[in-house]
Amino acid sequence: MQSIPIKAEHLDEILTTRAGLGESYDFIVRKFIIAGTPVHVYSISGLCESRDIIQILEELVDTKVSKQDKSQLSAIIHNRLISESVEVVDTVDDVIRQVFAGLLAIKVSGDRHVYVIDVRSYPGREPQEPDTEKVVRGSRDGFVENIIINTALTRRRIRDERLRFDMMEIGKRSKSDVAVGYIKDLANEDLVNVIKNELEAIDIDGLTMSDKSLEEFLVKQGFNPFPQVRYSERADIAATHILEGHVCIYVDTSPSVMITPTTYFHHVQHAEEFRQSPAVGTFIRWIRLVGIIASIVLLPLWYLLAIDPTLKPDSLSFLGMKDNDTNVPLIVQVLIADIGIEFLRLAAIHTPTPLATAMGLIAAVLIGQIAIDVGLFVPEVILYVAVASIGTFATPSYELSVANKMVRVMLLFLVWLLHVDGLVIGLTIYVLYLMNIKSFSTPYLWPLAPFRPKAFFQIIMRFPMTSAMLRPMIVKTKNRVRQHKTGE
Repeated sequence: MQSIPIKAEHLDEILTTRAGLGESYDFIVRKFIIAGTPVHVYSISGLCESRDIIQILEELVDTKVSKQDKSQLSAIIHNRLISESVEVVDTVDDVIRQVFAGLLAIKVSGDRHVYVIDVRSYPGREPQEPDTEKVVRGSRDGFVENIIINTALTRRRIRDERLRFDMMEIGKRSKSDVAVGYIKDLANEDLVNVIKNELEAIDIDGLTMSDKSLEEFLVKQGFNPFPQVRYSERADIAATHILEGHVCIYVDTSPSVMITPTTYFHHVQHAEEFRQSPAVGTFIRWIRLVGIIASIVLLPLWYLLAIDPTLKPDSLSFLGMKDNDTNVPLIVQVLIADIGIEFLRLAAIHTPTPLATAMGLIAAVLIGQIAIDVGLFVPEVILYVAVASIGTFATPSYELSVANKMVRVMLLFLVWLLHVDGLVIGLTIYVLYLMNIKSFSTPYLWPLAPFRPKAFFQIIMRFPMTSAMLRPMIVKTKNRVRQHKTGE
């Protein structure tokens, strides 16, 4: 690593060659003469708080040094830097890295070090409720694209001296800030070390897709569609998981946090369940679980009964098509309608909000109704595809909802080819596939497989907080006791 030259002018030359000083408009140097000694101040426009810089520069300009103290100019300047974070660096690489991260660098000619001051003020929005995890009651301060604000929102909820945010830089060019958050006496040390080692081993130019790029390096997901980490944009959810012994990974420029380790059932829970009474929370959870199950098996099951009416009991005689006035095969109708719903979802994501309502009306009234009138679809297809799609939208995790939709399409093809055998084979493959997934050595279907009755009952029911005595055993925390019984 290149050491810092004695003269400030020589440092300018190095930064001009290596970092584009004077070439890139946002890399700025402000030059002063204090007590006859050149003092250069380096910053990146747009990443620093201008008011803090002006205040520091005013202090530097007002510096009075006598002839006897001229040899102590550097120490005097250091003493006058009004900031809670002042660091001394000794290499050009550290200067470039810190300045490009939004810090202020001050070079006093005659010294072989540089003072680095934290005056960062990243552009971004204020904390607000995330669109994907809204609740009727609860906090509205969701994560933003600033890692400093995100860790502060978490620490505000956990004022424990053992809460740690281990910061590191990833990406040879992007040098993205990544923080590993955990509670030191709760989180499993082996898990923390594995995550840190995996992060340090990442060798890539940059993490432009932030946390998603990081996930693919951490869990080696490949073409597995099922999410193996949980994303959350809510600070209360991240804090809750950290208190359970989970490890959270914060990535700068990302408004979401990765929670590890997670199972399938972590992705079907929602904050709203815990913002209501236990009875209401349990009812909401049951409705959501029914919707998720319907999003997977309802459409294939209806299609099976429609093509093979002999399987229907008398009580279900109303199932199946009532109007066969169409020459389009039923499987084609179902697939077109199902994939059409996905088109609408993608269109809704890419459509500006003022136009989204108009798009919905066009899709529902014009396309849907006219498709039935011209004989492309029978009404029952639209009905059951819509119900299955509502179950997809009721899935809290977007990644899991898309994965379940892929499973639904696979089941439809198998039922079309093999009828009853296809449905049985497809569901068996689906369950076995989930059983073989592990996220950081954690069984994906725990506590269903391996079966843990008490833990599984807590998945089905939303118990009062006063009964949550132990932390989940799946995180292998050092201290499983969350609270003691009354009177102990």
